[in-house]
Amino acid sequence: MYFTEKSIVFLNGGFLNARDCSVNLYSQSLHYGNAVFEGIKSYSTENGAKIFMGLEHFQRLKYSADKMSLKLNLSPEEMLDATYELLEMNRFTDAYIRPLVYTGVDMSLKSSDEVNLFICAWEWPPYLGEKLLRVTLSPFQRPNPNSSFVDAKIAGHYINSILAVNEAKSRGYDEALLLDMNGNVAEGPGANVFVEKDGKLFTPQKGHILPGITRSVIIELALSNQIEVVEKDITPAELKSADSAFFTGTAAEVVGMESMDEYTFPIKWENSIGKMLKEQYELIVRNKFDQSKRAM
Repeated sequence: MYFTEKSIVFLNGGFLNARDCSVNLYSQSLHYGNAVFEGIKSYSTENGAKIFMGLEHFQRLKYSADKMSLKLNLSPEEMLDATYELLEMNRFTDAYIRPLVYTGVDMSLKSSDEVNLFICAWEWPPYLGEKLLRVTLSPFQRPNPNSSFVDAKIAGHYINSILAVNEAKSRGYDEALLLDMNGNVAEGPGANVFVEKDGKLFTPQKGHILPGITRSVIIELALSNQIEVVEKDITPAELKSADSAFFTGTAAEVVGMESMDEYTFPIKWENSIGKMLKEQYELIVRNKFDQSKRAM
């Protein structure tokens, strides 16, 4: 589903067929997880494909690469230009875009001097689907922020996410929610979380989470609708007394929760702040949002 015999990808400054790509089995990224990546989406608009928050994503890719001492030869602007060309070559408008910075052959524990930039795209529906999710608190915690750069999108971090998803699904849930080292709500395996209570939105503060780009868009959108947003520590007890809750992420977009373990959120999703923001977000990414129709 990710590529066909006709798929074109970008690799180290050039375009080639996906079938002609290869990775050395001695790559440091393969053995130790030293790689960084982004998840980006493009949308069909009246003016063609629009890569939503594209520059911000490539700026974060560079930030992540810098944190792992992986030197990129292209600027965020150049990577964005190359991605638009890649979409055109593949005749994509609605697409998921995956830039990956990976290393060369190196079995040492110092970042490899060889750095590769790979960008691919494929057509992918929202990652967590459209239905409301049955979520469970995971027994796995997000890593201690002193152990790594938790605000960088590092490939190795996602072992933690895979463990959490596998465990949640083994117990019949749709998705997991992880706590931080202090026992407060952190984030989902691949998405940030918002909680609605008494007409306000609450979301975990930065420090133990990946501060998502979609998260920042939703915060701005809520504030423009005169909805108060509080960034704070959220306990599991507070989560399980909330009116509603939802995930946000580039791949997931905005998706509501039906329940958290045994607790069912009492406000119907159709009447929630999250649903309203989801509808506005879907218009924004396609340049169809009418500013005059914001809730007052």
